[in-house]
Amino acid sequence: MKTTKEKADQDIHDNLVNNLQELLEKNYDAEKGFTKAMKDAKNNNLKQYFKYQAAQRSQFANELTNEIINLNETPKESGSTTGTLHRAWIDIKTSLSGDKDEAVLEECIRGEKASVEEYEERLKENRFPTQIESTLSNQKTRIQNTLNKVRTLEDLADNSWS
Repeated sequence: MKTTKEKADQDIHDNLVNNLQELLEKNYDAEKGFTKAMKDAKNNNLKQYFKYQAAQRSQFANELTNEIINLNETPKESGSTTGTLHRAWIDIKTSLSGDKDEAVLEECIRGEKASVEEYEERLKENRFPTQIESTLSNQKTRIQNTLNKVRTLEDLADNSWS
């Protein structure tokens, strides 16, 4: 039978792992989303940008995978059902849109806003070990930078992709 301290330590460990697993899943979803956006975009510069973002999210997933393995747990290997449904919805929206690039950028903005909020909430509500907190803060900052860049691209798309 576990002592109260052992139970508390296990709960802390489980909470930490669950948070990392959920963020890992979100990064798998984002990587697939950016890969899909890359295929859907018409503009070559935009395609290259989305390709870079997909690679960045793959790197984030690798970092989170390593943190989970360091905690002696098995990382998830794929994204969420929600992410799959979101990509299907993007398919429908972009097929109906006259300007595919703008529609894709709008969805990227929506996805990145949700990612930033997710990271902020988890960082605020949990006490992570220093190394993990540093990794998550760095990833959040990079996602925020992506969000700012995509907003700029959307503004430019209104006049210059055509």
